[in-house]
Amino acid sequence: MNKPETLVSEDLSEALTYPVEAFISREYAEAEPERLWSKVWQQAGRVEELKDVGDYITYNICHDSILIVRDTPTTLKAYHNVCPHRGRRLVGNNTGGGPKTVAQDTGAHSAKGNTLKFGCNYHAWTFGLDGDAAYIPDSEDWNGALGTPGAFSACTSLTPVQVDTWGGWIWINMDPDAGPLREYLEPIATLIDPFEFDKMRYRFRFWGIFDCNWKVALEAFLEPYHVQGTHPQLIKYGDFYSFSKAFGLHGQTGFDSKAHRDEQTTAETSVHRAAGDGDPRDTIAQMQLEYWETIGASTSETLVKTAQRLPEELPEGTPAAEVHKYWLDTAKRIDAERGVIWPEISNEQMAAAGLALSVFPNMNFIPGPTFSLAYRVRPYGTDPDKCIFEAVALDRFPEGEEPETEWTYVEQDLDKWPYVIAQDISNMVEVQRGYKSRGFRGNLPNPWQERKVTNLHRGLAKYMGTGDLKPLR
Repeated sequence: MNKPETLVSEDLSEALTYPVEAFISREYAEAEPERLWSKVWQQAGRVEELKDVGDYITYNICHDSILIVRDTPTTLKAYHNVCPHRGRRLVGNNTGGGPKTVAQDTGAHSAKGNTLKFGCNYHAWTFGLDGDAAYIPDSEDWNGALGTPGAFSACTSLTPVQVDTWGGWIWINMDPDAGPLREYLEPIATLIDPFEFDKMRYRFRFWGIFDCNWKVALEAFLEPYHVQGTHPQLIKYGDFYSFSKAFGLHGQTGFDSKAHRDEQTTAETSVHRAAGDGDPRDTIAQMQLEYWETIGASTSETLVKTAQRLPEELPEGTPAAEVHKYWLDTAKRIDAERGVIWPEISNEQMAAAGLALSVFPNMNFIPGPTFSLAYRVRPYGTDPDKCIFEAVALDRFPEGEEPETEWTYVEQDLDKWPYVIAQDISNMVEVQRGYKSRGFRGNLPNPWQERKVTNLHRGLAKYMGTGDLKPLR
């Protein structure tokens, strides 16, 4: 199940439908921890969160909590965040992985800190960064069954979890037999490697608890087909018609045109395309400013400011491709002057990456030469009607000027989220409600523009053993 899939986008070119159980069934939600989340690689944090030996963070999924720690200057370890003695969670609280259960629960996104030993506050069992028990009070009472101090038996150690890194992200997999992370991520990893995500850092990171299933929230960002209905203010910048592809379990979208549909062109597919039929100097300038003011991401401050100069610095009638090149080249030079060095990404690599890519099962991101906007969504315990939603902006910064950020909790209040993201959020609760309607007969995804969504459910069906796609008749 952890080997790379060989499916291609053409497999999903027919009209298909799938049921609603993945969104509303409590039985389905309660089966996810065993059938899905314990089997897949999932993004758990950023490498820069663990700078020094002893730095740790937790990642919570359903009712499991994973403790990730820097054990040496060059390596990470991960363990189940639970004491092997009597089952107490070692660090952190239960938020981020499920409902609050005790009065002292403060509602933090996750735990973090620095220590060279993890102690259980229940009976004082203590563990080193290697996961082995370092101290067990009165261990002789077990008459040798636990070993001896300095040589305690394996049953007293923390349970290890696979951990690896890619793109500056930390990834974990609870399945000890899972294949390598790189193999799991392909071909997404190869498409994104040129962007050097590992050299980007957090600019903001928001999270909230939403009243919808995690798949409802994730799917709000998997396709641009919704722009006309959800983001009508963006239509003035051009056609948001898009292609959508399946890459095994993962997926990709990119801007397209109906004229290019049969050719599956990747021309002008990225988030910083020269959009629209008007003067490209104006459309790029206006669209970049709107992104910055209403999303706060999907671009950079340098790109936005440089775009505002295009109408003054280029003559009217300059072809869109030339405007686009001048804009990026100028922004690249300005960034270099302030110590931000762009990666060397060819036009072909930029086009191949497209607009956005998804990593199964719960992550989607928009790549750029100096930025990325990423979404991760997780279940709230095993409640099918709630989820934990996260939006993260990454940027490149001059060395030494990287901001220190924290997870910022934002309520499911449309006035408190960036405007465009709030528009997406506005659909979530209503979709969750609609899925419970007796009048809803099943999803009818667009066979060209919503293949990422369809492919998500094909992957879910493989792991969950239910919810298969069916031809629309």
